[in-house]
Amino acid sequence: MKDILFVCTFFLISFPLYAAEVMHIDNADLKKLIDQGVPVIDMRATSEWIETGVIDGSHLMMFYDETGNYDLDVWLNQLSVVATKDKPIILICHTGSRSHQLARYLNKVVGYIEVYNVKRGIANWIKQDNPIIAPN
Repeated sequence: MKDILFVCTFFLISFPLYAAEVMHIDNADLKKLIDQGVPVIDMRATSEWIETGVIDGSHLMMFYDETGNYDLDVWLNQLSVVATKDKPIILICHTGSRSHQLARYLNKVVGYIEVYNVKRGIANWIKQDNPIIAPN
């Protein structure tokens, strides 16, 4: 039932009329927000973190596991330890697609008021020779 609710909600918020206001940022914006202390949530799978590395200080909070499954309640509980709904957060994935979807959900359905999505994700961060570290 929970999966059906998430999928239905996803399609509703994906329709342009209902799109949540998520701020899409580039690498320059990401650097500024990191300097301001805004938490970066890296939602990729463990294998992706190992393959590419991560942004120093990122909170590694895998949303989809290696088989594509997720537990929304567990993930939201992890997120609540890092950020509250009234504080800004940054989501990043490999190319910005998964993080965009989740950012819209967090903003529109869960009520996070300031959600940033990194356009083109960690792939573009690395392509532009920005620093990465090995995941802990």
